[in-house]
Amino acid sequence: MSILLQMKDIHKVYPNGTAANRGVDLTIHEGEIHALVGENGAGKSTLMKIMFGLEAPTSGTIEYKGAPVTFHGPKDAIRHGMGMVHQHFMLAPSLTVSENIVLGEEPRKGPLSLFRDRNKESQEIEKLIQTYGLKVDPQAKVETIPVGQKQRVEILKVLYKGARLLILDEPTAVLTPQETDELFDSIKALIKQGYTIIFITHKLREVMEISNRVTVLKAGKTIATLLTKDTNPEEISRLMVGREILFRVDKQPSVPQDIVLSIKELCASDDKGAPALCGITLDIRAGEVVGIAGVEGNGQTELVETITGLRKAISGEIRYFNEELIGKSIAQIRAMKIGHVPEDRQTTGSSLTSTIAENLILDHYRNPEFKWGPFQSKKKIKQFTKIMMDVYDVRAQNEDVMAGSLSGGNLQKVVIARELSKNPKLLIASQPTRGVDIGAIEFIHREIIKKRDGGAAVLLVSAELSEVMALSDRIAVVYEGEIVAVLENSSELTEEEIGYYMLGLGIKKQKEEVAAQ
Repeated sequence: MSILLQMKDIHKVYPNGTAANRGVDLTIHEGEIHALVGENGAGKSTLMKIMFGLEAPTSGTIEYKGAPVTFHGPKDAIRHGMGMVHQHFMLAPSLTVSENIVLGEEPRKGPLSLFRDRNKESQEIEKLIQTYGLKVDPQAKVETIPVGQKQRVEILKVLYKGARLLILDEPTAVLTPQETDELFDSIKALIKQGYTIIFITHKLREVMEISNRVTVLKAGKTIATLLTKDTNPEEISRLMVGREILFRVDKQPSVPQDIVLSIKELCASDDKGAPALCGITLDIRAGEVVGIAGVEGNGQTELVETITGLRKAISGEIRYFNEELIGKSIAQIRAMKIGHVPEDRQTTGSSLTSTIAENLILDHYRNPEFKWGPFQSKKKIKQFTKIMMDVYDVRAQNEDVMAGSLSGGNLQKVVIARELSKNPKLLIASQPTRGVDIGAIEFIHREIIKKRDGGAAVLLVSAELSEVMALSDRIAVVYEGEIVAVLENSSELTEEEIGYYMLGLGIKKQKEEVAAQ
């Protein structure tokens, strides 16, 4: 394969002294899927921003198709046939799919191109969708379509602008396994048509499945570039983290105690008013992890939001140590030793316009440990924040860095640190390791089990079935807003059996078994 792009000895030092890249070399071959991996803070995002013209390198050179290039902004990169799909979608929710795709590049007609050519736009979008097999309704409002389709809209946007080299930043972070499979099919189809893909991910299984080559970054430097077929997850993780990573969770059998959370006949609606939860009944005891398994969109989000006060229940009970939670405010619930790691770290998990320190004490800044007499003690807050940043490996210059400037993985660590540092008696963890690197995943898993062993009740929701199976003592499977099975997690339990219930096929099986008794 011919070389499409080369980045040589790239350095990036910010005015505050932070060195994000320290001599990175990256070579991309035309027509390949090239994976870029590294821990949170390894310099991946900065490198891609430099490649796409969002940042200027402090030193180093970029060659595109054999010629030196300097990008003064994304428009320069786009003119050279590059496109970037960001980890957090850059879409206008109130506009249609079609309007989002052509935004800024709308076809025009009439004198002086004064009028928008809706017919031409419709024809171009239909042709684009058919050509690349990225099926989505062009007339649907973006706010109404599933996450997987939003991902397709982002890809169609860059293809519409003529991109031949696509940078996909954590493209599967918010996708279900089924949506991920569909995305991979689309990526493979693009490669067959001569496109080149840079694929940034923390999921080594995806690296092995989809990429031709993989480059590992660590502490802002290139550690190695490997042929994917000649390596394995263990070698990649060792290069990323600098040590062996356990791809299993070491834990002792649980010793369940008293019921901490009791849910009875709970019903709730989704954002459109349609039924989302239908008679959910579940008990969670101190000293156990209960995992929720199910294809995303089957009520997991509504269940967590109803428990934590973010959504109103229609009927039923949610009792926490025999105290009813329904009707209580979010503040009241959070003051009851209930920790909540939300699935969306940006909108409900943090304040992006506040500092790391402010986020870490967001709902317990009135605690005596942060006071000096009647006043807040900046010294105590700073000490606490430094400890949390060290323990949870939050990589930032200092505690005064704005949360919105952190990478997705580092922001997730801030949320995890805040919720676990409160020593909750009930921990509700929704997608706790989404977007974090393998070293951090190992640490978060350990901390969740530590909370369980310390007597906390844990409700775990994850789109990663392997994570649910690794951490849970019992697994409740949801399908269309109902719990269709509660399974003891033993060595005999398989993903296939859980998947059977996740697809709704186990309901019939259970009824047949009951009838036969």
